[in-house]
Amino acid sequence: MTRVDYYNDPNAPKANSIAVAVSAFIQDDDGRILMIRRTDNDLYSIPGGQLELGETLAQAAVREVCEETGVDCEITGVIGLYSDPSHVIAYDDGEVRQEFSICFRARAIGGALRTSVESNEVLWIEHNKVDTLSVHSSIRKRIDHGLSADHVYFT
Repeated sequence: MTRVDYYNDPNAPKANSIAVAVSAFIQDDDGRILMIRRTDNDLYSIPGGQLELGETLAQAAVREVCEETGVDCEITGVIGLYSDPSHVIAYDDGEVRQEFSICFRARAIGGALRTSVESNEVLWIEHNKVDTLSVHSSIRKRIDHGLSADHVYFT
């Protein structure tokens, strides 16, 4: 499945669904950020995905990080809640989802980097080199918020 993210785009399709999503901002001991290159849109992102029935938000974030990167992590806080209706995600099956995502702060506790069906690249990158990657502005906002002081953001 492919996806296209629209943000403040007057030509974006109208949202027809909403789903709970999570993401995790993780830095290693050197301050590098854990990122993936997504297979559905070929953009770089912090790991994340959709909440599944029977799990908590934190459990979903831990699962998604492990599935997409091979890294085991633990949640240490909340960075922000993102529900901007001007950010919609269009999928090739006709679903157009309004953004609704909780971004967690987490720390790596084990595992080893590996790719998955959702990530064709997994890397630790210095925060001052994130701008060299193709990153959607909604993810860049989460990264910027993750790099800032402990403060919960609401958008």
